[in-house]
Amino acid sequence: MTDLSNSPPLPAAPGVINRADYRPPAWLVPEIALDFALALDATRVRSTIRVEANPAGEPSSLLRLNGDGLAAREVLVDGQAHNDWRMDGGDLLIDLPGAAHEITIETLIDPSANTQLSGLYASGGMLCTQCEAEGFRRIAFFPDRPDVLSVYSVRMAGDKAAFPVLLANGNPVASGENADGTHWAEWHDPWPKPSYLFALVAGDLVATRDRFVTRSGRAVDLAIWVRQGDETRTGHAMRSLIASMKWDEEAYGREYDLDLFNIVAVSDFNAGAMENKGLNIFNTRYILADPETATDADYDAIESVVAHEYFHNWSGNRVTCRDWFQLSLKEGFTVLRDQQFSAAMGSAPVKRIEDVRILRAAQFPEDSGPLAHPIRPDSYQEISNFYTATVYNKGAEVIRMMTVLAGLERFRKGTDLYFERHDGEAATCEDFVRAIEDGAGLDLAQFRRWYAQAGTPRVEVSLTHAGGTARVTLRQTVPPTPGQPDKLPMVIPLRAALFDRTSGTHRGEELLVLTETEQSWTFDGFAEPPVLSINRGFSAPVAISSPASSADLLFLAKHDDDPFARYEAMQQLVVQHLVAAVEGRLGESERDAGRRAIGDAIAAVLADPALDDLMRGELLILPGEAYLAEQIPAVDPSRVHDEREALKAWLGAALGAQWRALHDRCSAVAYGLSAESRGARKLKTLALVFLAAADPADAAARAKRQYDAADNMTDRQGALMVLCGLEAPERAAALADFHDRFAGNMLVIDKWFSLQAGSLHPRAIEHVKALAGHPDFTLTNPNRVRALYMTFAANAGAFHAADGEGYRLLADLIVRLDPINGNVAARCVPPLGRWRKVEPQRAALMRAQLERIAAVPDLSRDVREQVTRSLEG
Repeated sequence: MTDLSNSPPLPAAPGVINRADYRPPAWLVPEIALDFALALDATRVRSTIRVEANPAGEPSSLLRLNGDGLAAREVLVDGQAHNDWRMDGGDLLIDLPGAAHEITIETLIDPSANTQLSGLYASGGMLCTQCEAEGFRRIAFFPDRPDVLSVYSVRMAGDKAAFPVLLANGNPVASGENADGTHWAEWHDPWPKPSYLFALVAGDLVATRDRFVTRSGRAVDLAIWVRQGDETRTGHAMRSLIASMKWDEEAYGREYDLDLFNIVAVSDFNAGAMENKGLNIFNTRYILADPETATDADYDAIESVVAHEYFHNWSGNRVTCRDWFQLSLKEGFTVLRDQQFSAAMGSAPVKRIEDVRILRAAQFPEDSGPLAHPIRPDSYQEISNFYTATVYNKGAEVIRMMTVLAGLERFRKGTDLYFERHDGEAATCEDFVRAIEDGAGLDLAQFRRWYAQAGTPRVEVSLTHAGGTARVTLRQTVPPTPGQPDKLPMVIPLRAALFDRTSGTHRGEELLVLTETEQSWTFDGFAEPPVLSINRGFSAPVAISSPASSADLLFLAKHDDDPFARYEAMQQLVVQHLVAAVEGRLGESERDAGRRAIGDAIAAVLADPALDDLMRGELLILPGEAYLAEQIPAVDPSRVHDEREALKAWLGAALGAQWRALHDRCSAVAYGLSAESRGARKLKTLALVFLAAADPADAAARAKRQYDAADNMTDRQGALMVLCGLEAPERAAALADFHDRFAGNMLVIDKWFSLQAGSLHPRAIEHVKALAGHPDFTLTNPNRVRALYMTFAANAGAFHAADGEGYRLLADLIVRLDPINGNVAARCVPPLGRWRKVEPQRAALMRAQLERIAAVPDLSRDVREQVTRSLEG
């Protein structure tokens, strides 16, 4: 190694990475061979890469190989020891004459000390990897960027007793045993991929196996690898995988391309799952399920996430992203694909409502806060902070709008063209939009603003009527966001229908495409003013401001034939009432009238024989506190909480007989996976929620009976959720039984923590403090941290305690967790970053906690960026 003590210092790596600064790599790596000698505390990695000067890049004799916490034990260039290399921070730099070389570097890493869970790490005695976004540089020195695609060959060897199963990307090539008790395996992936898709797993695992035959007749071996004893809970995940493989062939023409597809379930994982080529690694919560331990929502999540990671084989792997600014290219598109798949597997209307509820709860607040960013960001400091609801969920909605504009058939032509053009390439969002334009025959020039502008567009709606003609006028504004004070008009496709008040029907759906700041449309032949149903199916991710009266909303709640629009009418009826109540604009008579209108609408839903119970349940769910708070500037969160709870109590009392009858009816439905049975389980607990607000004693007794009689986790968890929020003797007994019954099952004990952290109990903060000291709590498992603290942060009634204790609890966690796992710690910052949205007293308390975190020396880049942007944005 060259002594650089007298050399001028190299320039420091920039703190901010800008999309405009992108340059193609100077060197390509067509092939890489990795040789691992595996051990939990000392794994040797020998990496051999073939590098070639990139004709499309700027010529450079300097090869930069990214590293993070690595030390080179040996460096060879073209087979010879090489000393002319140096370090620049964590990166290794080599000056190379000529246009092609072979570089071999040996490193030694300690997976057992890797609490960041990025790179190669140990989890319960096994070794596994997580390389997205920049984890590979913690394993080997490499140009760790998504536009460097390589063919990988992997050899790994280790103690056979400790690591009887050795897995990597691609197809197995060879394996064998050594006399010293070790064994080895070789894997080869023929498809070039970026380093973030590399994967390795070694451990004591068992597999559930099946087979899928592609439409061209190729047999693909499928395996889901889990710890012994968990294999009986993999059946749903395997069925979901097979269904997703079949659906992707039918819906998008995409066929799988390797001889086998492996999934591994891991307990310690920062994310939900990872789409590594041919070797998906999953958080156990998205694989393991049976009726006793998993809720209906868990089953749905497993189906969705298994499909999502499988769909990445094309929308993310075969076509990857050029740089991390293009993250929504793969994530937004794949979220749309998994949403479409889930809709096809179950109730499409319910799935659409669920997707919008998630968007409004997670992404709308992001869009209106200090962390707002476009789905294709312009800059970042730490890429892990951009795995956001904006990139994923809003990204999916943006592409969904293309299906609205084009229609599914023409959209499919566009995606076929996209895959054809860019197979084997690192592409951009612009490449995707251009393919849809060309394939579907659309002009998306203005539509591209959705990729560049942050913020949720707001559309004001007015409807006038004169002389038999109805006029609909739409006016759009896109609010200022950090770094983007002024916005241009967006393309906003809004499905709409005008209902005749007498017949309760409409003449057909219209597509109103708003492209200007203000536009109007006229419709003839209406003797009386019609009722407008707009943004049907949530055709655009916008906030609609409509002067619709309570009478109009009640009309739509009863007559609208679009399920989402009917749901939206119910939601808006409640939102209008609660916002007015929180803002102090309701007198007693107005409050009573509003409650009666809502009660009439809910009573109609309860009595409607045409509704299935799954959809009935969606119509009965009140708007969440986060969504309500978004409607009010400088909000007092406790007022939102109190008013919402007061409405629940009124509805629970006014409709008490109906709720009890509903609970009795649904309790008589036997467990099963049919829509009827699932709908009954949803309504059963929902009835308890309303009863608990009005008659806690009766609700507690009913909830305890439901808990004791439960033969499935959906009923058991629902009953315990209601009991957790009550000061009732049944509460403690049920909590103790639940913990004893499922002791040792990490996923179910996560539920036990989460139910208490998210409860309506008046001493929820005290409970969270106690749970943080519970023997089952640990900061090293991301699922456990999220179950307790992120659930608590979403519990507005407790988190926003007037004395700021909730804010301090979360800040304390972030400070303690950051040295252990900066990625997870950073994801705990945004709830504090919402300080500008709340009233001044709480805002000051929240900001003070952010400033306290910012004053901590040696914060991770992840947390530092989130805190800085939250204070300055």
